[in-house]
Amino acid sequence: MKKNMGTVDRVFRVIVAAIIAALYFTGTLTGTLGLVLLVLAGVFVATSLVSFCPLYSLVGLNTCAVKGKA
Repeated sequence: MKKNMGTVDRVFRVIVAAIIAALYFTGTLTGTLGLVLLVLAGVFVATSLVSFCPLYSLVGLNTCAVKGKA
């Protein structure tokens, strides 16, 4: 897997995942929507940890900074 997520993208995903988790565990998000968003938060954290998003590769998006450019 080639990295396709930049630092800003990874941090943003972790922040969004933390907000979703906080809303779920405080009871603000409940039911099916809460569970779906909690799973999405888990996917956000997982993709942030490995710096690879499969959806990005499908659409040809790359937010990772290119090394070697001056």
